[in-house]
Amino acid sequence: MRVLVGTRKGAFVLTSDASRENWEVSGPHFAGWEVYHMKGSAADPARIYASQTSGWFGQIIQRSDDGGKTWFQPGTPPGEPTQTPEGMPKGESNKFVYDTSEETGAPLLTHQFYDGKPVPWVFKRVWHLEPSPDDPDTVYAGVEDAALFRTTDGGRTWRELAGLRGHGTGSQWQPGAGGMCLHTIILDPEERGRIYVAISAAGAFRTDDGGETWRPINRGLRSQYIPDPEAEVGHCVHHIARHPSRPEVLYMQKHWDVMRSDDGGESWREVSGDLPTDFGFCIDVHAHEPETIYVVPIKSDSEHYPLDGKLRVYRSRTGGGEWEALTDGLPQENCYVNVLRDAMSVDTHDPCGVYFGTTGGQVYASRDGGDRWEAIVRDLPAVLSVEAQALP
Repeated sequence: MRVLVGTRKGAFVLTSDASRENWEVSGPHFAGWEVYHMKGSAADPARIYASQTSGWFGQIIQRSDDGGKTWFQPGTPPGEPTQTPEGMPKGESNKFVYDTSEETGAPLLTHQFYDGKPVPWVFKRVWHLEPSPDDPDTVYAGVEDAALFRTTDGGRTWRELAGLRGHGTGSQWQPGAGGMCLHTIILDPEERGRIYVAISAAGAFRTDDGGETWRPINRGLRSQYIPDPEAEVGHCVHHIARHPSRPEVLYMQKHWDVMRSDDGGESWREVSGDLPTDFGFCIDVHAHEPETIYVVPIKSDSEHYPLDGKLRVYRSRTGGGEWEALTDGLPQENCYVNVLRDAMSVDTHDPCGVYFGTTGGQVYASRDGGDRWEAIVRDLPAVLSVEAQALP
């Protein structure tokens, strides 16, 4: 069992046997750098990709071919140094260049800023990496400013799937409070051309032809803080999750509201039900029970910590609407951490394991689908992402 943890100050690899009782911690890798996301390849479990970023030095894609023991920058040509003569990291090892060619059909140069004025698209960082389920060299990257890139050579080169930004509404997109990031990528296991993405604060989008053409899938979303609450785009989607056995059923944690779609995003309905607050960032689905979903409610969009200082995961066994608080092993007083959008994951063991990391540096795990929790590591830097992977 392996859990990959990205933090504000480096990456950590947690490993255990199938019992998931005792954990070894390796790290920090890339110490001092923000690691927004790490994910292993299902096609080659020894292959891991990591997004290493810094406001000073830029963005680097790191790759490991031995399960995280050693790392290299696949975008740096062989023999070329990875540091400047002064010893500083070279952030240009991986180029993410927006496609503005006429061949894409819509060379898009600007989007809207917070005040509605047009500003240029500027690449800042990679928020999410999604390896192909059957090719270890193919990976999708969601970036800020929001765009989708793909590599087919193991991270050496990246090409934008420009049909997303250029489909017609890209010039209207505006950043959310954390930036205009493409943070969710879902590859359909059956319809291989179908990809779902989510953008803060533009909404959810779908392609059925491998990324050539896209359309918004936000019907049923309502956001009171935008000029048109039911607009085609402009909704701040925090995360989307789906069970592989039911690819048409999607669950969404929005900036207020937990939502569900039963038709591949064509329409959405609210399933917040009896949650104490429906604001949060993360959402995930049980590995073997496609109607069992998990969220971590946060007090509000201005107070990013658990209601009443009690850290509670909420579980619905009915696909939303009816929720139960899971508290066994979690702090129930004076707890004011947050759980970010990519900081929850499930494994495929039976019983299903559920994992989440906090901005206080704890990674909690449940070996029984959420009934009981324990901290498998404490005192890390603030956790940005958690990915669990059962190993062969």
